[in-house]
Amino acid sequence: MSLSVDVFVVARDGRIDVLDVPADCSNLAGFESWRTSVWGSEAVSSLGATFLPVLANDDLKVFPDRLANFLAECAVIRSNLEAVAPSTDPSKSHAEYVRQISERLRNIEAAAERAQGVGGGVLIW
Repeated sequence: MSLSVDVFVVARDGRIDVLDVPADCSNLAGFESWRTSVWGSEAVSSLGATFLPVLANDDLKVFPDRLANFLAECAVIRSNLEAVAPSTDPSKSHAEYVRQISERLRNIEAAAERAQGVGGGVLIW
C-alpha cells in the first residue's frame, strides 16, 4: 500500500471534502512503511519536525492555518534529505532513497501549495 497526500476543504457544515488530484499532479506520499521508516523516523523528529512524525501512529491532517508552518517543516526536511533517507535497506542504495523521498516530498509540498491557493488543508493518509 501507499500513502497518499490530498487537498481538502472544510465545508460550511464542518465536513471535510477531499478534492480531486489535478491530472498533472501526483498524490503519492511514499510507501505505507514510510510512516515509521521515513516520515515518523527519529531522523525526521530530530530535525524538530512535529507534523510528519504524526504519520508513525495516525493519518496527518494539516488545517489551513497551519500550512505555512507545515511547508517550513518540509523545507527543513528537504535540506536534510541525506540524513533522513534510511541506510539500512540492502535492496536500495542510499542515493535511491534520497531520490524517492525527494520526489514524494515534492508531491507533499505541491499539495500544500495547492491547498493554500484554495484556502484548504492537506491530508496524508
